[in-house]
Amino acid sequence: MNTPIRAIITGVTGMVGEGVLHECLLSPKVEAVLVINRKPCGITHPKLKEIIHADFYNLSAIENQLSGYNACFFCLGVSSIGMKEPAYYKITYTLTLHVAETVYKLNPDMTFCYVSGRGTDSTEKDKIMWARVKGKTENDLFKLPFKQVFAFRPAYMHPTKDLKNTNKNYKYITWMYPFFRKFFPDSVSTLSDVGLAMINVVAGYDKKILEVKDINTLAKRA
Repeated sequence: MNTPIRAIITGVTGMVGEGVLHECLLSPKVEAVLVINRKPCGITHPKLKEIIHADFYNLSAIENQLSGYNACFFCLGVSSIGMKEPAYYKITYTLTLHVAETVYKLNPDMTFCYVSGRGTDSTEKDKIMWARVKGKTENDLFKLPFKQVFAFRPAYMHPTKDLKNTNKNYKYITWMYPFFRKFFPDSVSTLSDVGLAMINVVAGYDKKILEVKDINTLAKRA
């Protein structure tokens, strides 16, 4: 695919979204990036446009700024720890589907990439709440008639140096990364791998659910 990527990215004030944005700004394959945030991300770049918008459940006020893009890298999400299912469902499922339906309406020839997670349950019957909700979210995104939809299921993501939104708990485990990489290579990626894989998957891939091995393979694609 030689068409330059024009990407919408959500969640860039979090670890994954910031990492994906970082790779997009570095990549010659990406021509333009639009980020939608509730608060400023603090990043400036010639490729980058930022929209500050508080209500992701209602995008009508900014719809006129969301057309002309051929990819959406949806990295917005919350941890399920301490959350009841209705609240987690509203953020993880309802918000995601609303954003997806809105950008599809404006950009039907778009590739949509959703950051899910290892252990997501496609049957939607798992005893683990987050796995069920993520599974339903994936399944219903696949039903939308985008050009392509991919669900990314990373596990451990080694952070990119000097980015500011790295999860604070990572400082306790990053030293183990060489061990993980050697003995559990299909369970670890770098955050850079995830970003590069999103960029490269826009050209197409033969699976719609991308496990760690697929992410690492795509990251190496020229």
